[in-house]
Amino acid sequence: MIYKSFSKKIKIPQILKEFYAVFEKNGYKAYLVGGAVRDIFLNKEAHDWDITTNATPQDVMRIFPFVVPTGFEHGTVTVHFKKTEIEVTTFRTESGYSDGRHPDSVNYAATIEEDLARRDFTMNAIAVDLKDGTIVDPYKGRKDIKNKTIRTVRNARDRFLEDGLRPVRALRFATQLNFKLEEETYNSIHLPEVLTKVESISKERFRDELMKMMKAKKPSMGLKMMEETGILKIFIPQLLEGRNCIQADDRGYHIFDVLDHNFYACDGAPENKPLVRLAALFHDIGKPASKTVKTENNLTVFHFFQHEVYSEKICRQIMTNLKFSNNEINHVCHLILNHMFHYESSWSQAAVRRFLVKVGSENIEDLIDLRLADMYGKYNEPVRIHDTKSCELLIELQERIKEIENEKNALSLKDLAVNGKDLIEAGIPAGKQLGQILKELFDCVLEDPSMNNKESLLKVAEKLNNN
Repeated sequence: MIYKSFSKKIKIPQILKEFYAVFEKNGYKAYLVGGAVRDIFLNKEAHDWDITTNATPQDVMRIFPFVVPTGFEHGTVTVHFKKTEIEVTTFRTESGYSDGRHPDSVNYAATIEEDLARRDFTMNAIAVDLKDGTIVDPYKGRKDIKNKTIRTVRNARDRFLEDGLRPVRALRFATQLNFKLEEETYNSIHLPEVLTKVESISKERFRDELMKMMKAKKPSMGLKMMEETGILKIFIPQLLEGRNCIQADDRGYHIFDVLDHNFYACDGAPENKPLVRLAALFHDIGKPASKTVKTENNLTVFHFFQHEVYSEKICRQIMTNLKFSNNEINHVCHLILNHMFHYESSWSQAAVRRFLVKVGSENIEDLIDLRLADMYGKYNEPVRIHDTKSCELLIELQERIKEIENEKNALSLKDLAVNGKDLIEAGIPAGKQLGQILKELFDCVLEDPSMNNKESLLKVAEKLNNN
């Protein structure tokens, strides 16, 4: 359903009508708030329901049979209602943010208007009365949504000094929604005292906002604002080394400096693959450290030898600092370390098999996506697959890999027709030599898959053991 921005009421979903009936029966008020309300006015489908009420958490636990006290100290519980989880928070006011993130005290408020006054942005300070769908919008949030504007509730500086995460959220919302920040709101993020508050938030909080930004249509929008405001310098200063690190030498391979190239490559990776986008953001972060300048044939030439090795190391430091999981770190770093492969049609099938073993079949699709993102980042425009020889080669490589996988070639030691026990039974003693023989047998099978039978491999193993 499409809602007009200045309608006086909206239609309440059936489940929320039934949910509200429990509050009303027990003499309480309840309002829909948060992202669901914002999504309604953006004509998006709302999924998560956040409710605010004048009932205390104890009251909510009394009137509903299945309640989890998920944030009891802040007045929040989660109600399980007809197979749906609904977060319910008591009207509240907050005071004092000595840690720059959490209120020192939370007090219950008497009205919805008092509750909305504590919220961050006008677009998030709209409530819908679940009784009849009446809209409560004291800070003209609907108008800002219509004008695609992010504005703080009341004074921007004060709002940001209450909670150091709010400036980061402002940039993330602007990126996700393709909104602009109102001038005072944006300028306040640059203030030294605000940046000090931002610096106080946990690495995990920043990481979560960054990964939400990775899912936006163009993450570069938010990343550039992070650079402009000083937030990027706080959390990922290594990226800034790429600003003014020029790549465009006399050969004309690049038109952007390293930082903009990384930003645009991030845009070029698939929206539904945030880790590939992160790999694109960091894939060339090691170029400033690896850059050399030479004169070749009267041309000034820039080289970035082994920049992928530098980039992988820097990326691992960044992701570790931001508390990513080991699996996430290893996957992103693996993509970065291998993104500089140079496939040619002249590769033998054995060469393709070796490449597949090195990279891992489970990583091929992401690695191809990273290469395409890298190409996108060179000119900040979509890569049309059949327009370039490089793209055609990637397609060819994918087809050859599928062919190899369909043939069920041996692509790991466990796929060999023999194992360590077989070699021991054949008279080869356990130890380092046996392990080396298994590796050489695997190389043999990569070169010639027809060798992957027990008889042939035992003959080769015997010769290797006798040498």
